[in-house]
Amino acid sequence: MHDLVIVGAGPAGSAAALAARATRPDSSVLLLDRAHFPRDKACGDAIGPHAVRVLDALGASSAVTGYPRVSRFELSDGHAVVRAPLRGATYTVPRRVFDDRLRAAAIAAGARVSRHHVRRLERNGDHVVLDGILAARAVVAADGANSRMRRLLGHDRNPARALAVAMRGYASVGGPVDQRIMLDDAHWPAYGWSFAIGDGTANVGWGTTVAALRRLPAGGAVRRAFEQRVAAVTTGPVRDLRAHHLPLSTRRPPLLDRRVLLAGDAASLINPLSGEGIFYALLSGALAGRVAVAAAAPGPTYARELRRRLGRHLRHTRVASAMLDLRVVRHAGVRAAAAPRTFDDLTELALGDGRITPALAGVLAREIVRVR
Repeated sequence: MHDLVIVGAGPAGSAAALAARATRPDSSVLLLDRAHFPRDKACGDAIGPHAVRVLDALGASSAVTGYPRVSRFELSDGHAVVRAPLRGATYTVPRRVFDDRLRAAAIAAGARVSRHHVRRLERNGDHVVLDGILAARAVVAADGANSRMRRLLGHDRNPARALAVAMRGYASVGGPVDQRIMLDDAHWPAYGWSFAIGDGTANVGWGTTVAALRRLPAGGAVRRAFEQRVAAVTTGPVRDLRAHHLPLSTRRPPLLDRRVLLAGDAASLINPLSGEGIFYALLSGALAGRVAVAAAAPGPTYARELRRRLGRHLRHTRVASAMLDLRVVRHAGVRAAAAPRTFDDLTELALGDGRITPALAGVLAREIVRVR
C-alpha cells in the first residue's frame, strides 16, 4: 500500500509529491497522469511572485530557469492604460516546459510515476482503492478543471456563471518582456491578454464565463472575439490555438472527504479576477501533500489549512468579482491602479493572496465618483 497516490501530474500534483517527500522522506508516493510528458496545457503560462516563492520552498525553482523576468505589467480598459513595474520575480513559462520540469523534480525527490487513467474510487476503512488495484492511505486529486476524481466524489462541475472558458495561442510580439491585460466591456466578464515569453513570442488569449458565452451569437463566437482582442498586440499569425475551462473559486466543492483531497483546478481554485491558478495549484498541492503523509485525518486537516491560508483572500476575491460586474467600478479600478500603492494592492488581490485593503477601497471610491 502507498502512503499517498496523487492523481494528476500538473503543478498541483507535482507540488503535492514534492511536499510529501520533503515531509516524510521515507513515504511511498505514486504520481499518476493519463498523459505522456512533456505535454501541452492550455493556460496563460504566467508564473507570478507568489508562485515563485512556493517553488523556492519546494526546492523547484529550476522550473523557471532560462526564462527572463517580466519587466512590467499593463492594464487597459479601452479608455485608460496603466503601466507599472511588477514587484517580485514574474515569468512566462510555457506549460509544456513548466509542468515537465516540476514532474521531473518530483521524480528526483523520490516519487514514483505511472501513466494511468483513474476510473473508479472505493473507500475501504483506513485507505482508498483506485480501480481496484491501487491502494493508498490518502489520495490527492489534482486532475485539473475537468476532474474525474471530483465527479467520483459526487461533486458536479461549476455552474455556468462560475465556469470560464478561454482560448490561448502563441504569436510574435514586439517590445519589452511584459504582461498585458485588456478588459473587454463588450463581452463582460471577459478580458484579453498578452504575456511575453522573452523569445520574441507571447502567450495571447481571450476568455469569458460560460454564462456570458451563451449570450454571444452561435458559430465561432469565441474565435472571433479572440481574434479581435489579440490583433492589436501581435505581429503575425497565431499558432497552437487551444481552448480550456477554468472553474472559478466563486463556487468551490466542499472539502469533506477524510482521505481524498482536492487540489488546484479540481478544487475550483482559479482567481475570478484574473483567471490565475498556478499559485493556487502549487500552494494547495503543497498543503495537501504535506498533511496527506503527516496527519491522522488528512482531509479535515487539509480543509483547515487551506481555509487558514486562503479563506479570507478567497472571500475578498469573490466580493471584488461581484463589484466588477458594474462598469463604473471596472473603469474606476483601472484609473485607481495608476497610484503605485493601489497597483500593488490590486495585483496582490488578482495574482496572489491579497485582500481589499482600506487604502484600496478608499482610492476606488474616489475614482468611482470621478468616473461618474
